[in-house]
Amino acid sequence: MTTPFMSEIRMFPFDFAPRGWAMCNGQILPINQNAALFSLLGTIYGGNGTTNFALPNMQSRVPMHAGQGPGLTSRSLGELGGTESHALTINEIPSHQHGLAATSAVPLGGPSNALLATPATTKPYRAGATQTFSATLTGGSGSGAPHSNLQPYLTLNFAIALVGVFPSRN
Repeated sequence: MTTPFMSEIRMFPFDFAPRGWAMCNGQILPINQNAALFSLLGTIYGGNGTTNFALPNMQSRVPMHAGQGPGLTSRSLGELGGTESHALTINEIPSHQHGLAATSAVPLGGPSNALLATPATTKPYRAGATQTFSATLTGGSGSGAPHSNLQPYLTLNFAIALVGVFPSRN
């Protein structure tokens, strides 16, 4: 394995961080024992900046490049966002109608599966009705419960290099 840049993050398919690496789980490290790493990360991911700093926390997170792509919103280094579940609000549901038009007569045999509670002898509506029932008549649907907002995923561990080549700037 080539020598990593200090603070380089890699994915590993096993449940431990190799020697010289630490899991990206948001742990707090002392600055006095990790001065070079602190000079690269600062307090972007947390810590008080005087005695300690935090490593990135990649648990239940998907990495995203910082910056702004064409037609996209700007994202800052260390910014957190997103949720694992979401309940739609009225403003997120597209405009739609709950129209109901009758297309057949009420059965004469009894009230079962009919619009009226008693048998009918005539059609209670005109053919080609275009009126819609009120929302209280058609009723609502859905429970308002949050739904999963997760894309398909495979869980791996992210680890950050605590030692390595100090990256130079261009």
